Amino acid sequence: MAAESLTTTEYISHHLTNLTFGRLPDGTWAFADSSAQAQSMGFWAVNVDSMVWSVLLGVAFVYLFGRAARRATSGVPGALQNGVEMIIEFLNDIVGSIFVYKNDLVAPMALTIFVWVFFMNLMDLLPVDWLPQLAGLVGIHHMKVVPTTDPNITLGMALTVFVLVLYYSVRRKGLGGFLGELAFHPLPKFAAPFNLFLEGVTLLAKPLSLGLRLFGNMYAGEMIFILIVLLFNVSIGWALVGGALQFAWAVFHVLIITLQAFIFSVLTVVYLAQAHDIAEEH
Repeated sequence: MAAESLTTTEYISHHLTNLTFGRLPDGTWAFADSSAQAQSMGFWAVNVDSMVWSVLLGVAFVYLFGRAARRATSGVPGALQNGVEMIIEFLNDIVGSIFVYKNDLVAPMALTIFVWVFFMNLMDLLPVDWLPQLAGLVGIHHMKVVPTTDPNITLGMALTVFVLVLYYSVRRKGLGGFLGELAFHPLPKFAAPFNLFLEGVTLLAKPLSLGLRLFGNMYAGEMIFILIVLLFNVSIGWALVGGALQFAWAVFHVLIITLQAFIFSVLTVVYLAQAHDIAEEH
């Protein structure tokens, strides 16, 4: 076990540290050796592992769904086609019940977000040492394989949704209508400064809550898996307990990773529906 050569604190810290590339304070570009060094690289440092795994899982999503589309048959569907059709029909029903406007982007976006986030969350079910140890064999000493445990990924997705919300709000209501919606509700016009502050905070809370909710749940789940692994180094008895706990938590975690992907997708649709809503008066 990788934990045998590290203290408990070092083991946990190691598994929660990204493979970060950036510019060091002395001006050189390099991979960070520790989380402290990664922080010293500043805003433009890149968590390479999060980027690589998120892109690979996105490619896997496109490949699987594209393969199902190319091999679709009107006869008895195969397992892949059946699964893809179930997901698409389920999300179409959800989107149709929430989003009542005409916009060909919303349903595909909901599908993409749900499947992509689910794939990224699904990496949490892999044993925490497997891929990091394989990476260590080729000289990569830090490897986080669950992109959604990185707030840069979750907040990046949430900010993308937020930009679309702003875009469709202005497009549907006009700039004046959008600003009026912020300034003149819920209190009368004389309370415009208070309304603007209240509605502004509510608006900004959407991407923050969307990204941090996913990050917090997945980070906590990963931490529990790491803590369970530490039991394997105590004794044979605790290793058996750890095995049982690991299996139980993995089974329960299947529900969590699915639910978090669903929540992110549905809230995206809800926010876009709100952006299309036009108040009767301002």
